[in-house]
Amino acid sequence: MGLAINRDTFSDQEYQEFARRIRRDLAVLESMLATRGFGCGSSSFGAELEVYLVDRQGHTAWVAEPVLADSREDARLTHELNRYNLEYNLSPVEARGRPFSILGEEMMGALATLTQTAAVYDAEPVPIGILPTLAERDFESGAITDQPRYHALSKGLLRLRGEPFAIDIDGPEPLAFSCSDVAVEGANTSFQIHWRVNPEQFVSAFNAVQLVTPLLLSVACNSPSLLGHLLWHETRVAVFKQSIDYRHEEEKWRVPTRVPFGFGWLATSPMELFRQSVALYPPLLPVLGEEDSAAVWRDGGIPRLDELRLHQGAIWPWNRGIYDSADGGHLRIEMRALPAGPTVVDMMANMALFIGLANDLRGSLDELLAALPFQYVERNFYRAARHGLAATLLWPGDDYSGPRERSAGEIIRELLPRAEAGLAALGVTDCEITRQLSVIDERLRSRQTGSSWQLAMVEGYEKQGLSRSEALSAMFDAYRKASRSGQAVSHWSTSL
Repeated sequence: MGLAINRDTFSDQEYQEFARRIRRDLAVLESMLATRGFGCGSSSFGAELEVYLVDRQGHTAWVAEPVLADSREDARLTHELNRYNLEYNLSPVEARGRPFSILGEEMMGALATLTQTAAVYDAEPVPIGILPTLAERDFESGAITDQPRYHALSKGLLRLRGEPFAIDIDGPEPLAFSCSDVAVEGANTSFQIHWRVNPEQFVSAFNAVQLVTPLLLSVACNSPSLLGHLLWHETRVAVFKQSIDYRHEEEKWRVPTRVPFGFGWLATSPMELFRQSVALYPPLLPVLGEEDSAAVWRDGGIPRLDELRLHQGAIWPWNRGIYDSADGGHLRIEMRALPAGPTVVDMMANMALFIGLANDLRGSLDELLAALPFQYVERNFYRAARHGLAATLLWPGDDYSGPRERSAGEIIRELLPRAEAGLAALGVTDCEITRQLSVIDERLRSRQTGSSWQLAMVEGYEKQGLSRSEALSAMFDAYRKASRSGQAVSHWSTSL
């Protein structure tokens, strides 16, 4: 998010000055992107993994702060919103070669080290979209990590809303409750993917990422329950959107959610995303930095654009454009829709499919976007979140006519060769491509995602006479063991 946040109360003058500075930063960024060669470099990938910390009984362990203190030598490990979550920032890697294997090896090493550190507190890290054993006490105010940035975020959203946040999710077993702050947002843990692209390729790459996000979500679902209710295959999508929604019902037609899928296809420039965020969203965290970005750029430096980056970090679209001053300044696409887990193997395969598909489909966007208007892709996204691989999505026909309703799994299987081509074009080795996409192929054949496995296990335990609470606990115990095994979810047994 850029600037450090060390307090949670701000004056009206600070909000006004912050608004002025983010518009100044917009003008500077536009000038930077208009400079020939700016932001150009080799394609690279990065990722962030959020995990739960759980105790021996499979419930939340509120020990993130002491675990992080014991891990202080590893700057890649950071706080998250709640006291039972942590985030690991993987080192960026070049696209060429074996990028997913390298990232996977780093992630496995990080989880092994974190497991050893957490064991001192009778806890262990688990990558899963939503913990199935969550209880209402996990959403109390005391659950929020005692850091100014999180208190400031909660206060800022409550300042706009003026009343508790309402969660109301339909599904097989509808759930409705309210929360006095944003602690429910901490129920969502994700695997966020970063892809550095050159500015002249950003528009096509971002549109392609938006296009394929519903497909990736359908094949990667891992969050089918909350507070004992069986809901969407990717319940995170509904929970995250509602947990920080400061709008009143009568405002929703004119005030956008801070967790949008998007507002249409990009037309000509990445600046459209940055301008949109400034025009549509009021500042939440008006922390003022010391940098004069216009002066830094005028003097030949690379500005951090502190205020703009902080503002961008307080808006949470499922796919986000990012400016970073590192390496001479560059742009990245952050893909935020996928859940954590079930295993490192599964997450790396999801990442490879996501980037490979998007990179190859960039070359067919004129035909694809003409045949699939943006509102249909947004509809696909929510269908995928509700139904996972069983979702029926709209997708153009072979002759780019359409759209037509087809199963998510059928569409992905048909597009696997294009994902291979997209990865090969980035310089990924043949062995790496085969290794990663074979995991997806096996998942499609088994039709088993993290969510479908969890649901099947809960059903099996309940048929044996266990209560819902007992079934969720038994399922999660089996999940932890299977996740630690490292075996892809397509091979997990549902036999009790």
